[in-house]
Amino acid sequence: MPDGLSVTGPVRSADQLQIFRDQAYLDAEGKQQIEQEIFDEAFRLIGQAQKLVVVDMFLFNRFAGADSYRPLAEQLTQALIEAKQRHPTMPVVMITDPFNTLYGGMRAPELEQLRAAGVAVVLTDVDRLPASNPTWTGIWQLCCSYLGNNTEGGWLPNPVGPGKVTLRSYLHLANFRANHRKTLIVDNGDNWRALVTSANPHDASSRHHNSAIVFSGAAALDLLQTERAAALLSGYDAAKNWPTVASVQTQPSMPQIQVLTEGAIERSLLELLASAEPGDQLDMEMFYLASRPVVEALIAAQQRGVQVRAILDSNRDAFGREKNGIPNRQAAWDLNEQGVAVRWCATNGEQCHRKWIRLERSQGITEVISGSANFTRRNLHDLNLETSVRLTAQANNPEMADMRADFERAWSNNDGGTHSLPYSAFADHSYWRYGLYRFMEASGLSTF
Repeated sequence: MPDGLSVTGPVRSADQLQIFRDQAYLDAEGKQQIEQEIFDEAFRLIGQAQKLVVVDMFLFNRFAGADSYRPLAEQLTQALIEAKQRHPTMPVVMITDPFNTLYGGMRAPELEQLRAAGVAVVLTDVDRLPASNPTWTGIWQLCCSYLGNNTEGGWLPNPVGPGKVTLRSYLHLANFRANHRKTLIVDNGDNWRALVTSANPHDASSRHHNSAIVFSGAAALDLLQTERAAALLSGYDAAKNWPTVASVQTQPSMPQIQVLTEGAIERSLLELLASAEPGDQLDMEMFYLASRPVVEALIAAQQRGVQVRAILDSNRDAFGREKNGIPNRQAAWDLNEQGVAVRWCATNGEQCHRKWIRLERSQGITEVISGSANFTRRNLHDLNLETSVRLTAQANNPEMADMRADFERAWSNNDGGTHSLPYSAFADHSYWRYGLYRFMEASGLSTF
């Protein structure tokens, strides 16, 4: 990884900790209910900023959004433009992935509006990241990387919407490199406040289940340093002027938080799983579970006497298209065979897009790892840009209690609604698809 990435931040006090959730479910009468908090809070934070706004979001577009619940891309665009208009000298920065232009193959109206309003738009230079799909990337660097791209003359179907795109967009897409982060940092009075989430400001994702952790203090500036690295990687030299955290360290009080990026997320995750002891409880909700070290660590924890429960997305729904269930149904087969309790998020066209795990230690301490990273090779092995945080708190902390109650409601459907389904609902014991999953995970020839 380039300098400044794969970061294990210092343990800090998690000042003014809040956890926000987006979810959709069928209530006791069978009516769909949608509860959203994350972007309402993000827009509020942007609205009060006076010194600096830095946003890093993977999907920021209206692709496949004809039947969206909420126009999140437009709403974020407007929030950033209004912030710049209120404070014309304030740096407002949007860092995003070039997928939002199909690697130069189509226009991105939101990004054009931001640039016209004076917002700095930083398209991540993903070509500087390690090869997620080395089989293809080696060929692409020899044959095609120098060709560039443009929005005219496309003749192939647009994979994410109407119109045509160039062959060069498809060739670039097959590298599967990505800035998959989802963060926000703003000034907040005399302090700094940060948001780390699994949610994208993407219209077609607006009904997805997501979570976000919001915190203030020195850890917010730790997060800003990781975004400085992403900005500098992509040629935005003005990031050198962003504030830095004071070097003086104090003993952090509970709750505590630690910023993790890229491969540091897996290192912390495996350490957390290895430290779980008999009598502890491990709960998780995950959009993609595929990483073999993580799957094996979950099974090992179960075999040590840790109670492990997983709510997984069934990997069925993808913006109006139906997928084949890889990788979650195959990873779930491994877990189920070894006694791990698995249920499926009861989705109705949306995705169970959360990416968190929570360890309830018998000594009364709760630890959570949550953020942008799926538990897959691409997300954890120093390939994508990713950001998560590790949170430690007393078990009776109100935010931990709410998180625990939300999971219990989803696991047991104890409010009469339908939040989750039994393992049998999407169990897949096909050896062919299991072998395909293992090959895709090991080789990088996959989209997860």
